[in-house]
Amino acid sequence: MNLSLMVPLAERTAVLVVAALLFTRVKAFRSLLNQRATFKDKAVMVLIFSAISILGTYNGIWYLDAIANSRVIGTVVAGLLAGPWVGLLTGLVAGIHRYTLGGFTDLACAISTISEGLLAGLVYQFRRSREIRWTTALAVGFIAEWMQMGIILLVARPYADALALIKAISVPMSVVNALGIAILIIIIDLVKTEEDRIGALQAQRTLQVADKTLSYLRQGLTYESAKKVAEEILRTTRVAAVAITDTKTVLAHVGAGSSHHVVGQAISTKATREVLATKEVKIARTKEEIGCREPNCSLRCAILVPLMRKRGEMAGVLKLYQDRSRKLSAVDLELVRGLGNLISTQLELADLERQARLLADAEIKALHAQINPHFLFNALNTIVSFIRFRPEQARELLIHLGEYFRRNLHDSGGFVTLAEELEHIEAYLAIERARFGEKLRVEYDIEPGVDRYLVPGLVLQPLVENAVKHGLLPKREGGVVRIAARRRDRQTLELSVADNGVGIDGDPFVPPPHPDGKRRLSGIGLSNVRSRLQSIYGEPYGIAIESEKGKGTTCVIHLPIGVKAHAESVHRG
Repeated sequence: MNLSLMVPLAERTAVLVVAALLFTRVKAFRSLLNQRATFKDKAVMVLIFSAISILGTYNGIWYLDAIANSRVIGTVVAGLLAGPWVGLLTGLVAGIHRYTLGGFTDLACAISTISEGLLAGLVYQFRRSREIRWTTALAVGFIAEWMQMGIILLVARPYADALALIKAISVPMSVVNALGIAILIIIIDLVKTEEDRIGALQAQRTLQVADKTLSYLRQGLTYESAKKVAEEILRTTRVAAVAITDTKTVLAHVGAGSSHHVVGQAISTKATREVLATKEVKIARTKEEIGCREPNCSLRCAILVPLMRKRGEMAGVLKLYQDRSRKLSAVDLELVRGLGNLISTQLELADLERQARLLADAEIKALHAQINPHFLFNALNTIVSFIRFRPEQARELLIHLGEYFRRNLHDSGGFVTLAEELEHIEAYLAIERARFGEKLRVEYDIEPGVDRYLVPGLVLQPLVENAVKHGLLPKREGGVVRIAARRRDRQTLELSVADNGVGIDGDPFVPPPHPDGKRRLSGIGLSNVRSRLQSIYGEPYGIAIESEKGKGTTCVIHLPIGVKAHAESVHRG
């Protein structure tokens, strides 16, 4: 055993770990950490870890016509982070490279490098539902190194030279490289923690701004609403200026640069015109990229996000500017993207409300224009409670909340496929499951093929909401909602929503009394569903409700497969 190799090996391993730390800044690497990696991202990871492994080989120490090296770090970490295929391909590239360098251990080292990557990948596959801890990485590093020593003894010749080599390098390489792998995993855990912190901070700030600005945009994007939203964003963030435009005019500009970015004037910056043309987020990193015509403008960089209306129509641009005092951060980028999505959704809501006022049918207008404020506030409170300890789930719930409102807006009086209606329901249920946990369980029984049929928008969602709020939640132990769809015969589609809740006492279409004397929203929803079905399809189609006190409620809807002329005209419109 040659312990004199320990110090130079440790120095070379430290260089390798620093190089790997630099690679953690690559976007594909961060996608992998969040388990969102695409095939292209994984290909990039193979190249990155192959480079780390090859660097470990070149950085090694020639000893007894072999190389004492840290190549194993790249292949093992690749497998532990990305699975068998990435580990195997990384080992293959690094192994072929090692074989080209020669020496009596060239073939043995090539075989062992490939085997190490595959071994680490299999550990990833086995522990996929759990985090790879540094202790696991340490153990895998030791096993991989001793596996390499065994392969050298089996393959390398002459055997006596192989045995002498193993006696000299086995302990230094196994100790140093296993520790290097463990340290790199610790560093990667810190990177993930940083990602979670950024996501939590972004979600928290987005919710703070959304909570105070949603009401401003109910009347659309105006000078007054844009100014209030911009002022609130400036107070909540640490940016130098915030601006909002429509497609032609500056509606609001607060903060630095307001002396020449004048409200009411035509859009003057090149970056804003590019966003309006491309409908894509733009990061302007220099004053020149912003394209301001004022030579003494203090604004140095900006993030610009398009604001959209229904059907992809541009509404304007939201811009966060920074001056010389600091740069725009990753938190700022995520914040402005989230705010852009929320404002776009609220603008769609404003458009819907304007359209709803023109609808002749008062009941259809009431059903599609309504956004239950209690559901919104409960959802926001749930997301806020998740931000600190479960930021990833908080982000997922934000996506579900946006999807829920977006579908409410898009289903304004028209027809959707059953699949789209079920997606809308799932967005609602995802938020309610987060709130109530095991009290709420959902089962689906959808006959294959029926999800392509057209149904009136929001025909099932009010029934599911009623089952959850008034059927299951009053029970201490909660219960199950069952959603089913099947062909009853060639002409009829049967949809049902059943729960094992408290049941309904009295006429289900008459809203139960409320303590403040107002009608309950759920009763209005059920009545509207029945009225809409009968006005579109006529008899005998509609909704039937069976309920037994203490045992639950079943709502069944029968619809014709295909739609009548009236329904077809509504859908085309």
